[in-house]
Amino acid sequence: MASLFKDCSLSAVVAGFIATLISYAGPLVIVFQAAESGGMPADLLSSWVWAISIGSGVLGIVLSLRYRVPVIIAWSAPGSALLVSMLPGISAGEAVGAYVMANAIILAVGLSGAFDRIVGKLPPAISAAMLAGILFSFGTRLFTSLDDEPVMVMAMFLTYLVVRRLSPRYAVMAVLLVGCAIAAGKGQLNTSALVIGFATPEWVTPAFTWHGLFNIALPLVMVALTGQFVPGVAVLRNAGYRTPASPIISASGLGSLLLAPFGCHGLTLAAITAAICTGREAHEDPSRRYVSGVAGGVFYLLLGIFGATLVSIFTALPRELIAALAGLALFGAIAGALAGSMAVPEDREAALITFLVTASGMSFLGLSAAFWGLIFGIVAHLLLTARRGPRLKTEREEVLEPNP
Repeated sequence: MASLFKDCSLSAVVAGFIATLISYAGPLVIVFQAAESGGMPADLLSSWVWAISIGSGVLGIVLSLRYRVPVIIAWSAPGSALLVSMLPGISAGEAVGAYVMANAIILAVGLSGAFDRIVGKLPPAISAAMLAGILFSFGTRLFTSLDDEPVMVMAMFLTYLVVRRLSPRYAVMAVLLVGCAIAAGKGQLNTSALVIGFATPEWVTPAFTWHGLFNIALPLVMVALTGQFVPGVAVLRNAGYRTPASPIISASGLGSLLLAPFGCHGLTLAAITAAICTGREAHEDPSRRYVSGVAGGVFYLLLGIFGATLVSIFTALPRELIAALAGLALFGAIAGALAGSMAVPEDREAALITFLVTASGMSFLGLSAAFWGLIFGIVAHLLLTARRGPRLKTEREEVLEPNP
């Protein structure tokens, strides 16, 4: 602990604060959309926010101190996006059962040390295309909301472009501020919904079903491993940190598993916000940047305790503002997923099939579009890239072939 205070710096604490604030300004919005689509009551939503916040905070502090590396843990934004279409029509117990199964699988992957092998066998283009398909509707919803609130949405869109050009890391935060200012000016903030209160964990008994396993658990595992842990580990590696991936995955899986009955759908290694804490902005000395991970964890704990207040704040905001903010916050993730899906020429057609099936929102045999997108994509990949046997020569080739 003494070394922590010795290594502490204002820049590292500020970096941790910004990373946490961006997580609440962007990815948390998707959690609220998922809760709204599933008709989740306020007490369960407050428990969900508490679980993902407390889990992110505790894991971030423990792992950052253990490895002296800025480890930023956050909830899975792609996983939250998946739940927007999955939660309607299922019970809270079935959803929690799916969370338990998904996090148990991730824990097993971490303990086995098979992360690199599993990711290496799965075509990256297929995983990226499935992620792009899941996030696609969020991007389009930004522009369809123009019909209802053209001034607000257009102002938020232009703010995003301008701040993205000048200072990319603050773009989402600036969009949130502009949107709230316009909503307040038009009298669209539901101030009566605002309350000051602590979050209260709510236990939900898991219900395990095949529907939950295939429709929710397996897609959650896929997007967590390929859409969060892979880029998260890459951020650490690019910053020069060689921390092993397996312990971080195991700790995230275990923490998520313990918190699943309280609504935690999955905690993963952050990527976008982690880049804020692993760069020079946190500290010139890489060995002292771990303080930003600890600071970020502390801010997660503080905000998680006041989960009921956070729920009321987002409840007071107009739906169009939430939809626009979610779409803009996911622009980077959508762009990265689309680029990754088209990066390998021989996999482009299989990736396109995966993307179209997933983005279609179709349902077949009771299984979701994300599941079928993955299946269709893998089958297409195997059929289109399978090695062919030796080709038989034609009569013309035999005649033209020179004699030995």
